[in-house]
Amino acid sequence: MKHQEFNWKGTDDLNIFARHWTPDTPAKAVICVVHGMGEHSGRYHHVAEYFTKKGYALMAFDHRGHGKSEGPLGHVDGYDTLLNEVDQLIEQAEKAYPNLPKFVYGHSMGGNVVINHALRRKPLINGVIATGPWLRLGFDPPKVQTMVGKLINKVYSKFTQDSNLDANLLSHDKKVVKDYIDDPLVHGKISTAFYFGVSEAGEWAIQHGHRLGMPMLLMHGGKDEVTSPEGSKEFAKQSEHKITLKIWEDLYHEIHNEPEQEKVFAEMLKWMEILI
Repeated sequence: MKHQEFNWKGTDDLNIFARHWTPDTPAKAVICVVHGMGEHSGRYHHVAEYFTKKGYALMAFDHRGHGKSEGPLGHVDGYDTLLNEVDQLIEQAEKAYPNLPKFVYGHSMGGNVVINHALRRKPLINGVIATGPWLRLGFDPPKVQTMVGKLINKVYSKFTQDSNLDANLLSHDKKVVKDYIDDPLVHGKISTAFYFGVSEAGEWAIQHGHRLGMPMLLMHGGKDEVTSPEGSKEFAKQSEHKITLKIWEDLYHEIHNEPEQEKVFAEMLKWMEILI
């Protein structure tokens, strides 16, 4: 496997950092990776190691305000900007691998984005994989906090606070938890514009799943307390003929970082192999 780093300019001229993993043999398909809130593309290196051995190339980027990309931490001016960046990722993949099958894979907040991207932008790809998507949170934020947040968002949408994510809810693997806590590129910041943009898009997706026009593999940890497995189930009911839903009953939020991760990857691989 070879690993390269590169950059592109966002629609507002921000510098977006990206990664490209290539197999040692000619690629038979490309996976475009969209990471979750507060993390970065480097946390998917082990995912790339698995799939490049199977003949897949992977491309990923750091969302603005994340990882090595520019922009205020945890902030985006509008939700469409997140969709635009997925457009740019697919464009980069097409440029590097013209005419090869392409899949978009998003986790957590990234899962929300790739689901909405599929519903709203209808990209010319072979399918979408979403794991632990933030369609709904796995808990109910205090109503007073939500009301105050909406008021602040109208006045100053860049207002940022800590997400207070408990890293122990990510994985049963204590090393994964420790590495997440110690990772200097991980942050817990989220602006009101980012929070409400993603939350509202998640609810919209649940109500509009019937618009899905391509195959989707939707997987969620059954013991996920960060994002809601029930939200994924509700979304899947809207388009059962297009969506393959799998709930990993005993897994936490980051199913790709659990001790059972190779079983998760094998499920993804089996699903993609049918479509290429």
